[in-house]
Amino acid sequence: MRFFFLLILAFIFSTFTKSQIDSLNRSDWFPPGLNIQPFTANFLEPKAGFSYILGKSELRLDIGTSADIFIHKWGNRFFSFGADLFTYTRLRGENDFRFPVETIDYLFGINAGCKTVKDKKEFGFRFRLSHISAHLVDGSFDSRNKVWRENKEPKTYSREFVELFPYYSFDGLRIYLGVTYLVHSNPAFVGKWIYQSGFDYYAKGLINNFIIPFVAYDFRLTKVNKYSGNNIFETGIKFGEHNSKGVRVIFSYYSGKSIHGEYFDINEEYTTLGLNVDL
Repeated sequence: MRFFFLLILAFIFSTFTKSQIDSLNRSDWFPPGLNIQPFTANFLEPKAGFSYILGKSELRLDIGTSADIFIHKWGNRFFSFGADLFTYTRLRGENDFRFPVETIDYLFGINAGCKTVKDKKEFGFRFRLSHISAHLVDGSFDSRNKVWRENKEPKTYSREFVELFPYYSFDGLRIYLGVTYLVHSNPAFVGKWIYQSGFDYYAKGLINNFIIPFVAYDFRLTKVNKYSGNNIFETGIKFGEHNSKGVRVIFSYYSGKSIHGEYFDINEEYTTLGLNVDL
C-alpha cells in the first residue's frame, strides 16, 4: 500500500512539473482556496469547529484542512491535486468546564479534482486516496475503577480507501453521487463498497451577499453485517461569501452507524448545534 501511494505521488509530481514548464501562465502551485469545495453534509470533509450533541453531555470537535497543492487551468477546465489532513473527535462534557476526549479518528491522504465551468454551471469530480485510523482515548477510561467506561474496550480500526465523487451544480444547488472502495480494512468483515448521494444548496445572500442560508443532505449506504443507511441533514447560516472563507452556524440531524471508528457497529441518532470556520 505504501509503495502504491508513493508511486502515485511520484507520477503526479512529475506530470505537474512538466505541465508547469510547458505553460507557466496556466499553472499555479499552492493556490488560494479549493478547486472542489467540500460537500457540506458529508462528514468526511475538512472542518474546523465544534458541535454540541443536544440532550447529551457530548460534543464533537473537528480540526483539519484540505489544501490544493497544484492547479492547472486550460480554457474553462480546472485540474487540481491536493492533500487532506484532519481529525474528528468525540468529547464528554463534565463540570468545571472539563471535556475528556473519548475517541479520536485520524484521516490523511491525497486528492485530485477536475471541473468544467460553463454558463454559471459547473460539473466535475473529486478523487481521494486516504487512510483512517481510530483510537479510544483516556477520557474513555475510568482511572478510579481501572475499567473502560460503558464496557467499550479499544479495538483495532483502520482503513485505506479510494473514493470518487462526481457532481453537478447550478444556481447555488449542487447534486452529487459518491462511491468508495475499501482497499484494506480492519476489521475485515466490513463491506468493501460504500455508496453515497446528496446535495447542498446555498441561497442568495443577504446584506451584500454576506449572510447566506444553506441546506444540505447526505445519504450513505454502508455494510456492517448487512447494508444500512446513514442520514445527515444540515441547515444553517454562513457568514461570508459562498465558496470562500467564513463562519457557519449549523443545525444538524444524524441517524445511522456511528461516524467514529471505535463505535463503527453502534447505531446512533441525535441532533447537534455547532459552529464551523471555513478555512
